[in-house]
Amino acid sequence: MASKKISMAVIKRLPRYHRYLNYLLELGIKRVSSKELSSRMGITASQIRQDLNCFGGFGQQGYGYNVESLYNEIGNILGINKTFYCIIIGAGNMGQALSNYENFMKRGFKVIGIFDVNPEVIGKKLKNLEVMSLDLLEEFILHNPVDIAMLCVPYKETATVADRVARLGVKGLWNFSPMDLKIPYDVIVENVHLSDSLMVLGYKLNDKFERE
Repeated sequence: MASKKISMAVIKRLPRYHRYLNYLLELGIKRVSSKELSSRMGITASQIRQDLNCFGGFGQQGYGYNVESLYNEIGNILGINKTFYCIIIGAGNMGQALSNYENFMKRGFKVIGIFDVNPEVIGKKLKNLEVMSLDLLEEFILHNPVDIAMLCVPYKETATVADRVARLGVKGLWNFSPMDLKIPYDVIVENVHLSDSLMVLGYKLNDKFERE
């Protein structure tokens, strides 16, 4: 990978490339040009070439890209060849949905623990894991490798839980709370607001209706 700093816009497009290349592999397609990839993804061929050149470039003029090779290279860049150990904090609707999502392991993310404070859910099985009391968080992290905490907790609890997890040495937080989380530690935070995406869709629909 190139040592220069890669823009976040480029990084956020990499999972899309990986997903489309996986689809091409399933179709048995062995090579693809930037133009063909452009028509499938809705990204200009020029943008695709620029994005991939940030990491050294993988195509050959007149040949295009080897689909399997490019798929594997992007997977390596995204860290899919590694295993990241994850815990879910909050076993409500979102936490349960995450625990049941089967593609995490295919992407290199293994959920090894689920925690909650609600006595009614503690002890219940979600997928193949038993929901543990949040009181056991410190002991669990002490004895298990945890790279990422998926936070599915109420807004008012987010900062406290995030601080607690960060102090225990967890370096990645995937935050599903309404709060845009920022904490003063060497921790990487990815804030996910599903309702924002839905409202953008609502705006586009509303704009379409008003123009018709």
